[in-house]
Amino acid sequence: MTVMGENNAVLIGIAGASGSGKSYLADYIKTHLTGLSCVLLSQDHYYRDRSDLPLEHRRLINYDHPEAIEFSLLIEHLHRLRDRLAIEHPLYDFSVHNRKKVTSRIEPADVIIVDGILIFSVPEMLPLFNLKIFVETPVDICFIRRLQRDIAERGRTAESVIQQYEKTVRPMFLQYVHPSRRQAAMLLTGEGTDEIKNRTILERIIELAGARKR
Repeated sequence: MTVMGENNAVLIGIAGASGSGKSYLADYIKTHLTGLSCVLLSQDHYYRDRSDLPLEHRRLINYDHPEAIEFSLLIEHLHRLRDRLAIEHPLYDFSVHNRKKVTSRIEPADVIIVDGILIFSVPEMLPLFNLKIFVETPVDICFIRRLQRDIAERGRTAESVIQQYEKTVRPMFLQYVHPSRRQAAMLLTGEGTDEIKNRTILERIIELAGARKR
């Protein structure tokens, strides 16, 4: 756990397989936190800018490997947000496998929630988080959710999603994502709503944020 100043923001990390329910949990926490400001960051928007490559080459990148993410920028941004400074957040266009030209300004908040499949697999990320949560969901459910999402939201074909899953998603999950669960302080199922654990998470975050303000 990182050492905090009395006015620092609280940083929460949520990891797990693609389609496990990380974003759902992040949204749940933000919605149910009362009396605290909260912003959400996704690892996915920190995919490296690859404007140097044509689209056909960008399609071949292994996006499930830690090297695909500009973690140095994400770490810099988390340091700034922890210190209650604003950032210019990158935005990613999944249809062309590259960053957009524009960014989004993120203002400081009491609680910063970061979700991503690889955020616990990079040693430099671990000390930043005051609470690390891993969402465990059966891989068949994760795959179905990913297939539905990528077709509906990211302009992908079913064939391309299946090929990517077999070539990179599953192997990288086994190599990087699943082992990183050992870094988490809390494990949560992503198959349904676990109200008891959800309330426990909310209480812990409120406790951490309260400690910063005293």
